[in-house]
Amino acid sequence: MELRYLASFVAVAEELHFGRAAKRLHMAQPPLSQQIRQLEKELGVQLFERSTRSVRLTSAGESFLQPVRKVLEDIGIATRVAKAAGRGEFGRVSVGFAGASSHATLPLLTRAVRATHPGIELAMQGQNYANRALARVADGSLDLGFVRLPVDRPGVATRVIAEEELVCALASDHPLARQERIDVADLAGEPFVGFPAGTGSSVRDVMLQTCEKAGHNPRIVQEAPDSYTILALVAMGVGVTLTLTSCTHIQQTGLVYRPLTGPPVVLRAALAWRTDNPSAALRSVLEVAREALPAPEGD
Repeated sequence: MELRYLASFVAVAEELHFGRAAKRLHMAQPPLSQQIRQLEKELGVQLFERSTRSVRLTSAGESFLQPVRKVLEDIGIATRVAKAAGRGEFGRVSVGFAGASSHATLPLLTRAVRATHPGIELAMQGQNYANRALARVADGSLDLGFVRLPVDRPGVATRVIAEEELVCALASDHPLARQERIDVADLAGEPFVGFPAGTGSSVRDVMLQTCEKAGHNPRIVQEAPDSYTILALVAMGVGVTLTLTSCTHIQQTGLVYRPLTGPPVVLRAALAWRTDNPSAALRSVLEVAREALPAPEGD
């Protein structure tokens, strides 16, 4: 059993999407699919349930995930210890992220860290939405998190890395798609697609708050774990949604974006970390982040 197969399994298990997992591993999707099939053949069990719309872990896959993470972590530690004497600074920084918006900034940070501090491992942990990432930074289970302001956690520091606005996404044949701007009040009674409740999604929270300010509670008819799936459902005509300008690069047939009327609803994306975290590697990553992810003008 090859270690790269185990790493591929963990990437697919965390992303639950072969395309995103392949991008994360810097490889094409067909070889990744072949590795997973080979791993399943060697184990004699099915690790994933696949359909044209979703990827899910089987019970065998769920049982396999944590031990594999431990194996990969132990191998990583052994490798770093062996190379430390000849390379100088090294360490491990856990980073929590989720959503299409972090996918735009995260590669800038990871490439810069690899270039300046090759001995530092960034342990990427997906599906950590903004509020959940913040909670995990606060309790010490994450070193660094991609979050959204405001942040009111004792001992947690933040630095703004981007500003985004809320926009409406809807099917191109929706009657409101003919308008240049969408009044959120006009979405009353419309079916909505959104992130699941309880995941810690700040985008879901802001969508609910924005609709409530416009005088209605959005009727969420279907939930999905990521912006790519949500916007695909919108393009299918399942419902409308409020999303961020950082997601408008996602282009699908039958999908359009429209700005909102009135004052813009601005969300500020930030990095968050505990001020008492003793990790020297974290401090090095934060220094790199100041150059790789400069604060927006005015922050």
